Amino acid sequence: MRAQATTYLRQALDQPNVDFRDGQWEAIDGLLNRRRLLVVQRTGWGKSMVYFLATRLLRDQGAGVTLLISPLLSLMRNQIEAARRIGVRAETINSTNTEDWDEIEDRLQNDQIDILLISPERLANDNFRANVLAHVADRVGLFVVDEAHCISDWGHDFRPDYRRIVRVLQAFPSNIPVLATTATANDRVVADVLSQLGEGIQLVRGPLVRESLKLQNIVLPSPAARMAWLARTLPALPGSGIIYTLTVRDAERVSAWLKKNDISAEAYHADVKDVEGEDPRREVLEQDLLQNEVKVLVSTVALGMGFDKPDLGFVIHFQRPGSVVHYYQQVGRAGRAVEEAYGILLHGEEDERITDYFIRNAFPPQQHVEAILEALGQTDGGLSVPQLKAVLNLSHGQIEKALKFLSVESPAPVTKIGSKWNVTAVAETYRINEGYVDSITAIRHQEQAQMTEYMEHRGCLMEFLARALDDPAASPCGRCAGCVEAPLLSPEYNLDLANQAAIFLKRSYQPLKPRKQWPSGGALPIHKFSGRITADLCAEEGRALCLWRDAGWGQMVAAGKYEQNHFDDSLVTACVEMLREWTPDPAPTWLTCIPSLNHPDLVPDFARRLAECLCLPFRPCLSKTMDNPQQKHMNNSFQQARNLDGAFGVDVDQLMSDPCLLVDDMTDSGWTFTVAAALLRQAGCPVVHPLALTLNSPRMD
Repeated sequence: MRAQATTYLRQALDQPNVDFRDGQWEAIDGLLNRRRLLVVQRTGWGKSMVYFLATRLLRDQGAGVTLLISPLLSLMRNQIEAARRIGVRAETINSTNTEDWDEIEDRLQNDQIDILLISPERLANDNFRANVLAHVADRVGLFVVDEAHCISDWGHDFRPDYRRIVRVLQAFPSNIPVLATTATANDRVVADVLSQLGEGIQLVRGPLVRESLKLQNIVLPSPAARMAWLARTLPALPGSGIIYTLTVRDAERVSAWLKKNDISAEAYHADVKDVEGEDPRREVLEQDLLQNEVKVLVSTVALGMGFDKPDLGFVIHFQRPGSVVHYYQQVGRAGRAVEEAYGILLHGEEDERITDYFIRNAFPPQQHVEAILEALGQTDGGLSVPQLKAVLNLSHGQIEKALKFLSVESPAPVTKIGSKWNVTAVAETYRINEGYVDSITAIRHQEQAQMTEYMEHRGCLMEFLARALDDPAASPCGRCAGCVEAPLLSPEYNLDLANQAAIFLKRSYQPLKPRKQWPSGGALPIHKFSGRITADLCAEEGRALCLWRDAGWGQMVAAGKYEQNHFDDSLVTACVEMLREWTPDPAPTWLTCIPSLNHPDLVPDFARRLAECLCLPFRPCLSKTMDNPQQKHMNNSFQQARNLDGAFGVDVDQLMSDPCLLVDDMTDSGWTFTVAAALLRQAGCPVVHPLALTLNSPRMD
């Protein structure tokens, strides 16, 4: 059997002389003998090859379909291609291929699929459970849980939908072989996963030290300094690689900076959209990196688990991740099939603030849960998420997070029927287990502190990571900056480049896309705005000078708004420069501004000074007609729009029937600009160009 498996391995990898890595065949053999295994092996060891080869061999013996649950379906394209080279027919059911579902279900019924890949979220779908899972449950030949640390409450990447996996597994016959795999689980997580998967699970654990990886830590507090260091260092690094950032914002601006310095770079994150009629954008970017057609992808965690490029030459972190586990998992993308690769951790002044944000927002607060359960309890037929947004001042994300959390509780206080959520009998007495939340939060802060220790560690960095992951074989690597007692790459950066980066950050103008649709459900009954925002009421695309409290102008805007109650003249000059680059068309011939009762003089004073510099008239034609709550306290589109219904009046005597520049200090959702622009246009202004000093973007994904 091993000889046949070796033949399949060489065929899959298209390498005629390759052989199994330590432990791979033993894991496959265990599955052929119907064992249940938890395999903890370093990134790049080849866990996917274990389940694809086991599937091929089990199918040769007449076994049924393999069911693989993984959060990485979009990043498994190259692994699936390897499986197809050995005749393994792999298919996936996910939200991007709905048109193929019927055909795939028919092929499953006819035993024409060898391995079905699904996301854990698919298990929450009633139709999938009834039409697919129920029909294959008694014919599953192998059950695989990829990235099994997600099962554990204590794991760094716990996902509520993974709780359903344990329930599915309990429904299968006990003689079905099971494989759970992960590269990032310490003893606490391993013990939790083993206990959840049930009795008879055998642990297979290998060493985590990566012999080809050369690690180094560099402290460069300011983003401009780190950007200068990247611009000078990247061209000299081998091959291509990944730069990880903690936020989408930084992925975009770091990639733009590198392009400006003639380095081939692209941003990669969850918000990178596919273009209709072309290859999916993220898939194109992955292929560009795989084929070394781009020097670097600047990515969030979206390009983390599952991406496999054996010859990746370097992984650089622009900011410090929140845990050693996160860092090991990401830096382990590099150096899988090359003799040396670099793993460089940069540390900046914003790291702690960003990771604190993630920790604070990991769980839905009790008040959100209570509000949702109360709203659902007052209806007979339940409420959809859009309907909940109309009755609750919670964001879409806050509602979705709370509902997902509640739906996987056992017993669950909510259930979904069609598109609507309903309460169950346990809703009246349900409360979040605060002790549980506090314990998880405490662990996250401990992990954060451990990353600080790693950053300051003067010994072997690879050994530190391995020990933090409870690797019994942890030992000095002899290759990192700690072992050689000298920098592997110079930590110095060019001051001129840093100054250029600082100017670049200040000129990080943000586009303000006009909204095209009024919120459904009648959010603006006074103005009678509903449906599509028609062309005669729509604003033009605007601009924001900077991001709130960001490096560059963001800190100065914050100080002017909340400390000085006056915006500095340098911000006026900066907006004039932005307008020269922006060149709104048709050009505005006058200015007006968004009024405020809380700060009545702040924005008008700025708008007047801007108008003087532009040699344009300022007309205060908008007035505030009621003392409504501040927009920053409104958390979803319905509430944001409803809060503005009837809030503004237009003085037609002050209005000019020419294109105008509509000025405000801060924008977030864009609804203030949207409503004000519609009123101005309704009153006779033909074109409205929004201009904000800062864009407040609280999301950090």
